[in-house]
Amino acid sequence: MTRASDMFSREFRLPDLGEGLTEAEIVRWLVEVGDVVAVDQPVVEVETAKAMVEVPCPYGGVVTARYGDEGTELPVGSPLLTVAVGAPASDAAAPAGAGGGAGKGEDEGSGNVLVGYGTQAPAARRRRVRPSAPGATPGHRSPGPSTAADRTVPAAPPRPVREERPPAAPAATGGSRTDGPVPVISPLVRRLARENGLDLRELAGSGPDGLIMRADVEHALRTGAPTSTSTLTPMSASAPESVAAPVAAAAPARASGTRVPLKGVRGAVADKLSRSRREIPDATCWVDADATELMRARTRMNEAGGPKISLLALLARICTAALARFPELNSTVDTDAREVVLLDEMHLGFAAQTERGLVVPVVKGAHARDTESLSAEFARLTEAARTGTLTPADLTGGTFTLNNYGVFGVDGSTPIVNHPEAAMLGVGRIVPKPWVHEGELAVRQVVQLSLTFDHRVCDGGTAGGFLRYVADCVEQPAVLLRTL
Repeated sequence: MTRASDMFSREFRLPDLGEGLTEAEIVRWLVEVGDVVAVDQPVVEVETAKAMVEVPCPYGGVVTARYGDEGTELPVGSPLLTVAVGAPASDAAAPAGAGGGAGKGEDEGSGNVLVGYGTQAPAARRRRVRPSAPGATPGHRSPGPSTAADRTVPAAPPRPVREERPPAAPAATGGSRTDGPVPVISPLVRRLARENGLDLRELAGSGPDGLIMRADVEHALRTGAPTSTSTLTPMSASAPESVAAPVAAAAPARASGTRVPLKGVRGAVADKLSRSRREIPDATCWVDADATELMRARTRMNEAGGPKISLLALLARICTAALARFPELNSTVDTDAREVVLLDEMHLGFAAQTERGLVVPVVKGAHARDTESLSAEFARLTEAARTGTLTPADLTGGTFTLNNYGVFGVDGSTPIVNHPEAAMLGVGRIVPKPWVHEGELAVRQVVQLSLTFDHRVCDGGTAGGFLRYVADCVEQPAVLLRTL
């Protein structure tokens, strides 16, 4: 039986989330203080900008503390909980290369890796570079014997980023921190301060050992914390300090009203749409099509038995055939190389509305699937979106998006291209309308189709040809037989 004196605490921090994610929101705690947890047991459910996942703890023991209430947003590297684990092995008994320091019992953890993918035993150890001594060249390490404290588990949360002073600055800025680098939790915090002209040396960090957190920077911006006149603004970051314009200390007046934070999925959507609007010169064309024959063909397919075919799957099959004819629309733009990259595979994204907001799951390898396979994959991803179990892999890698906004009862739309893709096909509602059919006025099932495309990858002729081919397949599904 382990006595209290034989226990010691291990702090588990929010691990690296992967996929470029830097923060997560606590949705639901799965353990309480005092609970006994096993190695790799999920302890908290978090929502990232990509998906909702459970975070497993790499330590086994008794939960002695939790950090953050449900609804709290935490950056990567922030403490999640503290676990009291068994007594550490002696230095002599510790395995060679055990990371984290003598007497810390690193071998009791499992080596946490990406959120949502469980944990695993560490296969190798990574050396941690100490801060350079004054006068040392960047990346230089002082010679000396290697100790256990110099090693760490490979997938451990990143060390606080140090805000190094610009080499060109001959003197201190006069803030409260003048004796070296400033500890910052992540590059995101450093960038936020830099873009708002905030001198990090004027802040008192609320994290461990004065670590500056994102909340500290945001609080300083809200309250109008003083900034150094030598702080460079983003527009003059390459100019000498002597010509840098001073930054106003007063914060702008805040508008009154209910404030809804842009975070999680909603925040990720806002960032992507803003980037798309900034970078992509988009244009939209549209056409009305008689979908009567397509609806009849779907009815006959489903009457023949076998798995039911969804309308979205038929439209997806039409899209893949059209993209094969017009590959410019299944592409992306490499702005650095000034090249249009025509992609070999078609990964079809589709918009799905959920309680957590709009998400875009991706059907991988859509060009290699038949209509039944497409229908089954759409059903699987839609159900996962509704239950919040989509993985980051399910939400990334799309090359073309199909947006069926007709489910909201609207006829048309001019959507924003899903960056970094080149085009998006929009489908409105299918409704009975007067239509000239075979020279006579009749009531037909009519749908409006729209194509929003990146004008850098093609001109209007290519976009119009793609949309016309899609409309022809909707009006006469037999056209698809040429490519099946």
